[in-house]
Amino acid sequence: MKVSTTPFRLTVASALALAMTLPHQALAQDAAGAVDEIVVTARFRAEALTDVPIALSALSGDDLADRGLNNIQDIARSVPTVDFRTGASNKDRTVFIRGVGTISTSPGVEPSVSTVLDGVVLTRPGQSTLDLLDIERIEVLRGPQGTLFGKNASAGVINIVSKTPTNDSAQTLEASITDDNEYRFRAGSSGALVEDKLFYSLTGLIGGFDGDVKNVITGSDVNGYKRRGARAKIVAQPNEDLTLTFAADYVYTKDDVPIGVFVSTDRVAYPTNAVTANPTLAAILAARGIVPSRKNREISANFDTNVRDKNYGGSMQVDWRVGDFAITSITAYREWKNFQHQDWDGFDTQTVTGAPGVIAQGIDNGEVRSNQFSQELRLTSPEGGLVDYVVGLYFLKADTDEVYRRDITRLVGADLVSNYGIARYGITSKNYAVFGEANVNFTDQFRAIIGGRLLRDELSFYHNRVTDAGAAGTTGIAGPISNAGKTDDTDYTARLGLQYDLADEVVTYATFSRGYKGKAFNVFFNMPQNAVDPLDPETSKSYEVGLKANTMDRRLQMSLAAYITEFSGYQTNFQDTFQGAIVTRLTNAGDVSSRGIEADITFRATPALTLTMNGTYNKAKIDAFNCPTGATCIDFDGQPLPYAPRWKLFGDATYTLALSDALDLELQTDITYKTKTQSSITQTPDTIQPGYAIWNASVAIIGDTGGGNWQLRGFVRNITDKSYSSVLQYGSAAGAVRFVPRDDQRYFGLAARFQF
Repeated sequence: MKVSTTPFRLTVASALALAMTLPHQALAQDAAGAVDEIVVTARFRAEALTDVPIALSALSGDDLADRGLNNIQDIARSVPTVDFRTGASNKDRTVFIRGVGTISTSPGVEPSVSTVLDGVVLTRPGQSTLDLLDIERIEVLRGPQGTLFGKNASAGVINIVSKTPTNDSAQTLEASITDDNEYRFRAGSSGALVEDKLFYSLTGLIGGFDGDVKNVITGSDVNGYKRRGARAKIVAQPNEDLTLTFAADYVYTKDDVPIGVFVSTDRVAYPTNAVTANPTLAAILAARGIVPSRKNREISANFDTNVRDKNYGGSMQVDWRVGDFAITSITAYREWKNFQHQDWDGFDTQTVTGAPGVIAQGIDNGEVRSNQFSQELRLTSPEGGLVDYVVGLYFLKADTDEVYRRDITRLVGADLVSNYGIARYGITSKNYAVFGEANVNFTDQFRAIIGGRLLRDELSFYHNRVTDAGAAGTTGIAGPISNAGKTDDTDYTARLGLQYDLADEVVTYATFSRGYKGKAFNVFFNMPQNAVDPLDPETSKSYEVGLKANTMDRRLQMSLAAYITEFSGYQTNFQDTFQGAIVTRLTNAGDVSSRGIEADITFRATPALTLTMNGTYNKAKIDAFNCPTGATCIDFDGQPLPYAPRWKLFGDATYTLALSDALDLELQTDITYKTKTQSSITQTPDTIQPGYAIWNASVAIIGDTGGGNWQLRGFVRNITDKSYSSVLQYGSAAGAVRFVPRDDQRYFGLAARFQF
């Protein structure tokens, strides 16, 4: 489908014209119904969103709750520059910003998008999939952010800020159910234990979903989850200059997401479009009555996937004001445990005979244990004067240990032969850094931005794999191996820019940023001997210009940005075949780039009607591809990066009608559109998701009792019943598969919230 760019260009051009002219006009007669000011801490200061010279989106916790956005995967619906790669386990899931992210299950590589929870960097991608519980806001910072947020932020940052308790007593109850058996219950309490001195908050959550995929072998509904979690905060203020914050959270999740739902038994080659058929797989699925397609929601796995996660940790933050300066210390410890029991091949062969070499059963059992300790110390100067700044020191130590076992049973002649492999591997990483960022205020309207981070990385790994005597040459199991290695590096990130205020609440800026992501090891179950050498760092150079404005007496709020980001040593997984099975090789793929324009616009058309329009045009592509040693490659130069749609648009309209002084009716609808998206860097035609749109709506009754408020909301997701795939990829042993998103089909629900 070809998308016309004209409407989007007109929107951006019109908004720019408004920003330049309307601040000077008298609009008092239209002043009612200003857009709420959003305060963010993207630069470790409380600032209005439109004052920050960074392309960023901010979503409030209340809006997240109203829209049913409960995790980072959900927020990708309303933030066009964010995309998300799902998988059968949290360890396989990845966030992308502006088309850039790191796809790997190796503990020896960091994500390109950093997730930060209350100032604490989450080192493993699986940790970032935690439920968004008791959230004040989420800030999505786009482009390299390594100056203040650390080295593994070469593509961007997801900054999650939880709510902080105060003197005000508040109790919250939330509940939601859907017609396809998803439920969510949350209860929270906060207030003062000692007035003006000691405050608390405590929130608990339970939720679950039966799933929207049927396993015809077990008869179970799968692709669902069960979730239990809690978050607690204690804030102590011994005096007006000292604040101590103790925070802890725990989330337990049990998923039964299959390793893939077959869309085809064939595979299509790039660039020839040659089709490789698999009649054995076709016969297996046909015997179970399964028709592979882009709408298929049936599997024939021998057993249901069982993946369990325990994600928890705690932190202590000290905020001490010394005169006009502020000292902040954040000490944190976190653990993440992931357990997997998965049907590796994804299909059963009980109905097939006379097919020598066919895998009758493949079973994976894996265990990940990861822990991290971090310490950050910052000094923040007062604002104003010629120079204001934030400087700091940082230390992080992370350890990850994994045990992975694969059991393969093959049909050899008339006999079933079983073999296994067991790998034990892990990494230790340390990071030391000194950092700072300053504003040089030449005038009240004109300033320069100067920032940098000097860092040192230390990374080591071990890997030992053993197999039984007959495993040699078995599909999916590499031979015995014992390896270890270590590497270190000293490097830097930087940020330079200029900011000029065209008028009150109209800001323009231009910045240059250098991003850095450290060296890596490709440590995984089938790690080959030639993967012992470390990958080079991934570095990026980003050029960005932007304009932010509040105009029409604050009824129109907008942010516009244009950018070019060039990556060298891009770290990604390259899909390859080993002993008849699909494997991935983590490699420095060469040079890639991402360039585009972004617009975030909120318009309070009337006091009752609010319109939100967010959009991005992003051309993320391979500039010069380096083929991994030993692999067979073709020319990928000029082709798109995975999970980088060219266009992604989001629109929301909310109309609130006052039924009485204490009762409102809210009508809301939103739509998300994205163009075709490739899931594989190898550009295979059968891993492309065509463009699609998802339309949602809700109706709410909102009441104010004087001592509290409540709302009852009915909602429908995917009104047009549009089926799509969140990921398309090749199956582990055969065919092509899809991952089925939560809203792959239309569903209805009811949500209630009480605050008193």
